[in-house]
Amino acid sequence: MRGLSASGVSEMGEQIVLTNCRTYLRWMAVTLVLCVSVGPPVLAQSGSASKVLTLEEAVDFSLKNYPAVRASLERVRAADTGIGLAKTNYLPRADMVWQTNRATDNNITGLVLPQSIISPISGPVPATTSNRNAWGSAAGLLFSWEPVDFGYRGAKVDAARAGRDRAAAEASLTRLDVAVATVNAYLTVLAAQRTVRAAEADTERRDTFDKAVRVLVDNQLRAGADASRADAELARAKVNLARARQQEKISRAALADILGLPDTSLEVREGSLLGPPPDGSPLPTPLSNNPVAEAQHARVEEAQAQVHVLDRSYYPKFYLQSSVYGRGSGWDPAGKFEGGTAGLGPDRSNWAVGLSVTFPVFDIFAIRSRKAVASANERAEAARYDQALQDLTGQWRKAQASLEGARSVAENTPQELDAARTTENQVRARYQSGLATLVDVADAQSLLVQAETDDALARLAVWQNLAAVAASEGDLQPFLQFLHDKTQGGP
Repeated sequence: MRGLSASGVSEMGEQIVLTNCRTYLRWMAVTLVLCVSVGPPVLAQSGSASKVLTLEEAVDFSLKNYPAVRASLERVRAADTGIGLAKTNYLPRADMVWQTNRATDNNITGLVLPQSIISPISGPVPATTSNRNAWGSAAGLLFSWEPVDFGYRGAKVDAARAGRDRAAAEASLTRLDVAVATVNAYLTVLAAQRTVRAAEADTERRDTFDKAVRVLVDNQLRAGADASRADAELARAKVNLARARQQEKISRAALADILGLPDTSLEVREGSLLGPPPDGSPLPTPLSNNPVAEAQHARVEEAQAQVHVLDRSYYPKFYLQSSVYGRGSGWDPAGKFEGGTAGLGPDRSNWAVGLSVTFPVFDIFAIRSRKAVASANERAEAARYDQALQDLTGQWRKAQASLEGARSVAENTPQELDAARTTENQVRARYQSGLATLVDVADAQSLLVQAETDDALARLAVWQNLAAVAASEGDLQPFLQFLHDKTQGGP
């Protein structure tokens, strides 16, 4: 370091400033893309009312009104209802039938294999075929209940519960995503505001300097080229101010969109976000409690539940059955046509009670194949869970490293700002004394506006990285409580 010249140190400082600026701009661009790409607004406000929100209020508002959050809650309700649906399999079954027909009685001796096309006929076989027809009727009630299922229905209920748990975990993940997007959008608005203020101050300084240069030029104390260069620098400052204001409007629109208030003029409260950067951090949360990990773990359990259902599928089916039924016919037992309305209503009834057992022997092959598929899906979800934990660990470490870097930057930007202010004052004084060129003044003013921007953004970057650490842990509440304590003057 001792071998560096003053110009080398200056160039190195400029490179650091440019690197910090580019990093912030990339972060701000990503945040804006995330915020602008969110769904349509929820709550439309008439007119152009103004609303002032703190960061905590903005997060609470978005979690209550953002459509994706409400949709995830409805999916949880639907999955919860699915548990009750699965439990209905424990209930007995009762089926009723009523039938009235007009038909011939040309019965025949012989076998017909089971099918659903040809209607069966009961009664004697007539000697000849005839088109004579009569009324027929039937009514009945079949009560059926499965007393033993070898755990199949319980497995179906467990699978429904696993689906509900997965939906609930995904709802928590949606809430986290919306909260993180809201925090980033809010901080982006603050960053845009500070950029506008720095650009306004720069424009004012350059305007004052431009007038001073014109006085010197008019008195032939400076060359006319200095006035042209000062005009160009002022015009560039105004362009930068216009762009900064444009970016501020875009960031406000993005925040209003994610809050569902597109027609409302939003104002954000700086609070302690632009004060001295905090030294501490919120209490850490285990990564296994991150909604990303919990949602993936719920998918693993759901896949395991599907395997368990198939394990309970290849068993006999026992049915306790009771039937009451009656039939009516327009033919007598000998096959004689009775005529009139005979057969329109049942005239003979029966009842029956029994136990039926069915066992689909060859279903074993299909069940084995389905179980192999379900087991493979379970292993895949387990691998995704391991990957999720690995990714979360990497994200947490990156967030911690970014936080440390942001704090280091925030510790140095005040010195950068003080030095830039001193430099600008001294160079301007040297110019007025004829010891510096206008280019030197322009460079000093550019360095000052960059230092002002860096100082404000460095403080916001600390809070943004604190939020990133909390997001990687899966819970923004400790971060919001930490911010609240700082705002209230806590330790």
